[in-house]
Amino acid sequence: MKKVSYIENFDDTYKKSFSFSYKIKIRFSETDMFGHMNNTAPFTYFEEGRIEFFKSNQMMKKWLSSNGEKIPVVADLQCDFLYQAYFDDIITLFVKINRIGTSSVDLHYLGVNQHGESIFVGRGTVVQISKHTGKSVPWSKSDRECLMELETTNS
Repeated sequence: MKKVSYIENFDDTYKKSFSFSYKIKIRFSETDMFGHMNNTAPFTYFEEGRIEFFKSNQMMKKWLSSNGEKIPVVADLQCDFLYQAYFDDIITLFVKINRIGTSSVDLHYLGVNQHGESIFVGRGTVVQISKHTGKSVPWSKSDRECLMELETTNS
């Protein structure tokens, strides 16, 4: 198994630490001429999974509110490929909080195919910023509680 720098031990304990999941089917348009999943596709899957993850505890609703002052932005994103994936494969994308910062949250992702094989892992930092200034905004007490609920519910 490939060593992944941001995962201390990529073992069953790590894999079982995810509880939130989202199903994705690899579309034809997301493959190359050999039928392999294109290397850009997981980043789209991370976005889908991240949105559903934040919807599960109302964080997306807060950010999308017409009178809301804060929005989430992706500060960095990384993917490590472990196993090939193909057109029509069904991926279960797992998402979890790895760390909560002052105004950021570090997420981990795990993609598993229908055969139970881990095909990719990833991580990324989402920062909450002001819609008006573009500067980071610390989590409020209620935001932090929502994130901590996600962290404990999904760990």
